[in-house]
Amino acid sequence: MEYGVFIHTNRKQMLGAKVAEYALRRNSANTDKFSVHIVCTDDYPWLLEHEGQEYLRDGAQRVWLNNDLQSFTPLRFTPPELMGYQGRAVVIDPDIFAVSDVWELLTRDMQGKAIMCRRRSGPKGYVDKCLASSVMLLDCAKLKHWDAKQGFLEMFAGTRDYHDWICLKLEDRDTLGLFENEWNDFDRLTSQTKMLHNTRRLTQPWKTGLPIDWRPAERYKIFPPLAWLMRARRKLFGEYGLMGNYRRHPDTNQERLFFGLLAECLERGLVTRAEIEAEMASNHVRHDAFAVLDQTPPLAPPGDPPVALPA
Repeated sequence: MEYGVFIHTNRKQMLGAKVAEYALRRNSANTDKFSVHIVCTDDYPWLLEHEGQEYLRDGAQRVWLNNDLQSFTPLRFTPPELMGYQGRAVVIDPDIFAVSDVWELLTRDMQGKAIMCRRRSGPKGYVDKCLASSVMLLDCAKLKHWDAKQGFLEMFAGTRDYHDWICLKLEDRDTLGLFENEWNDFDRLTSQTKMLHNTRRLTQPWKTGLPIDWRPAERYKIFPPLAWLMRARRKLFGEYGLMGNYRRHPDTNQERLFFGLLAECLERGLVTRAEIEAEMASNHVRHDAFAVLDQTPPLAPPGDPPVALPA
C-alpha cells in the first residue's frame, strides 16, 4: 500500500508549509515508508481563473480572492486523485506541525471508514456539526467521488456551499470516523499533542504584527447580528478593512516550537535567509523574524518533548 502526506498551501503560507514538511520528517522514524508533498495553489489554474468571481459561502455570495490567506482550502480534496484513488493519505494545512510520528496515524485501524478527522471546537463543531477537514486521514479507494476541480466549479454555479464542503457535510456520515483531538490540536501544545495546529489565524506565531490578510466568517448561528455586522464591515471598508494586525501567540512554547523548527531548517539548508527576507518583504512573515530566531533556544532531540510542556 502507498502512503502519502499532503500539505496544501499558497504562496502566503509557503514558509509554514516547508516548516511543516520538515517537522513531519524530523519526528518520524519511518520516513522511508511514506512520501510528503507540498500542493500549492500556483499549480492549479482553475483556482487562478476564478479571481474576482462570486461563489456560494455560508449561504451568501462572496468574491474569490487567490491572494487570501486561505485560498488553498479547496486543495484539501485533491489527495485521493493525486494518489490514483488508492492507498492512504494524510492531508494537513500549512500551519500544522507534527511533534510525533505521523506513521502512527497513516497506519491506524480506520474501521472501514473513508475519512477520519476531528470535530471543530465550540459552536461550529457542536451546534453547526462542522468537522475539521484541516487534518484528514483518507482511504483513497473509498473517495473516488472526490473531484476537487468539479467541487470548486460548483461553488460558482451556486450548487455547492463552501461551508458545507469544507465541513464535510456533503459526505455520507457513515463513512466518517473521528480520531483523537491531539492529531489536530487547536492552539494547544501539551505532552499529549501529536500535531499542533495554529488554527487561530489572529495569533499565528510567524505573523505577529503584520496586517491581517484573511477574511472572517459571516455565519454565526448563535448570534446572527454578528454576521450582519461583519457583512456590513466588508461592504463598507473592503475585505480586510478594520481587521487590524496579527497578535502575538499567548503560548510562548508554540512560538518557540515554530522558530525552533525554522532554525533547524536554516541549519540544514532547507530554507535560506534570502527566502525569509523575501517573505518578510512580502508581509508573509513577521519583520522581526531573525531577532526571534536569535532568541529561540534549540529544540529537544526527536522523541523528546520539543519544549517544556504542561501535562
